[in-house]
Amino acid sequence: MNISLQNVDNVSAVLTVQIEKADYQEKVEKALKTLRQRVNMPGFRKGMVPMGLIKKQYGTSVLLEEVDKLLQEKVGEYIRDNKVNMLGTPLPKENNANFETDENFEFSFDIALAPEFNVELSNNDTIDYYDINVTDEMVDQQVKMYTQRTAKYDKVEDYQDNDLLKGLLAELDENGNTKENGLQVEGAVMMPTYMKNDEQKAIFNGAKVNTVLVFNPSVAFDNNEAELASLLKIKKEEVANYKGNFSFQIEEITRMIPGDLNQELFDQVLGEGKAHNEEEFRAQIKDVIAKQFESDSDYKFLLDVRTYLANKVGKLQFADELMKRIMLENNKDKGEEFVSENYEKSLDELTWHLIKEKLVAANNIKVEQADITEMAKDATRAQFAQYGMINVPDELLENYSKEMLKKRESVEALVNRVIESKLAEILKGQVTLNHKAVSAEEFNKMFQ
Repeated sequence: MNISLQNVDNVSAVLTVQIEKADYQEKVEKALKTLRQRVNMPGFRKGMVPMGLIKKQYGTSVLLEEVDKLLQEKVGEYIRDNKVNMLGTPLPKENNANFETDENFEFSFDIALAPEFNVELSNNDTIDYYDINVTDEMVDQQVKMYTQRTAKYDKVEDYQDNDLLKGLLAELDENGNTKENGLQVEGAVMMPTYMKNDEQKAIFNGAKVNTVLVFNPSVAFDNNEAELASLLKIKKEEVANYKGNFSFQIEEITRMIPGDLNQELFDQVLGEGKAHNEEEFRAQIKDVIAKQFESDSDYKFLLDVRTYLANKVGKLQFADELMKRIMLENNKDKGEEFVSENYEKSLDELTWHLIKEKLVAANNIKVEQADITEMAKDATRAQFAQYGMINVPDELLENYSKEMLKKRESVEALVNRVIESKLAEILKGQVTLNHKAVSAEEFNKMFQ
């Protein structure tokens, strides 16, 4: 077997494979013998069909299959051994091989090559880095969430904002009397705080248990079908039938009393002994928020590095026709129109991929199994943190991360996150960072 690569230009080449009978004969004979053991043919016992008949009926298809296997194996080996910087997959050119008569074959493949370019960063390169301010208000909200989780609920006699009301809802007629055969809801539950109309909301100010109030649910909740259907216990399509006033007899008022900021709460949220008073607790919460923001800042930093380097490297040369054929091959169900519409965008992604590959190689970034496992734990930890769970037991993290590592797409995503995390850390030390303090709102607007 002979394999050769001939460059057409800087970004494309033709790979030629010459296969002789000696390259495939042994494999074909073995495959035919195996097939003979399984074939059922009238007039012969299983496994006793003459080899001549087997070759006559199946020889061509077996030859084609074995040559195809050999091609895939040897082409892959050649590309790996010769470090051919190929994009996509080899695209077979038309060939005139006749598998019924020929013994020697020649196959050619079009190869798209990655463009050659240099990329490097140093302290002469200045890139913005956004430090997101952690405000006292953010800490207050987080602390409030924790105290609410340990809250108790008391029955009270008079209504205040955020109290929960329970009572009898009854539909009224145009004269303000209970409507005969009108809609009534026993044990109706609502929180006037969430009403959209301030005038309707004010009706409940200072109300007491056993008070009967008159309000208009449709006005109060701004005709929101979902909220009205839930309150009135009706279907969404029936909401339009209830535009008038209702009476509400308050039977019960429930008030949430936030939990105390005590040692039990500190230990529950942060872990035992991590904070001993409110000041230390708030400081730790601030650090947790800052750590979450740091990941967001690193993500934005890499986006800016991408833009900066794409401009620095300039537009790379690609074998456009070949690349479009590869893209079409990978998106057969979407067709040429999809390729035409998305080709330039795909080149932008490919350019960043190639730049990132060079940066990873230049900085000798490696991904170990321990890195992937730790990133899975970090991802799980971040998911729990979104729900206010900071002190997650190691056993729980282990179990969740193990489930994540069972899925191939999850592992691929984690590997990419490990690479980008290590790359961001290294590049922050190589370039000159132009630190900019921003609020969370200002930072989020950058992604809109």
